[in-house]
Amino acid sequence: MEFFAWCMLAAGLGMGLGSFGTGIGQGLAIKSAVEGVARNPGASGKILTTMMIGLAMIESLAIYVFVVAMIILFANPFTEQVLQLVGAAH
Repeated sequence: MEFFAWCMLAAGLGMGLGSFGTGIGQGLAIKSAVEGVARNPGASGKILTTMMIGLAMIESLAIYVFVVAMIILFANPFTEQVLQLVGAAH
């Protein structure tokens, strides 16, 4: 398999795992917030604010994964070294 095919596979796998983890984290945060509001409706404003900040933090992880995947695909800093190593092996 060629180097760029491995890069595409790594980017896709990383994006999938990052999205999976982010989805689980956001689901758990929303579940806990809804349970908290159900137990204490008077604190819904504070719970909502805390949940939104938490969701933004969790979502930032998916954005970091996306940026790393784009770097792997379009601006991989190791491309030249890997191609030289592959060329030296033949």
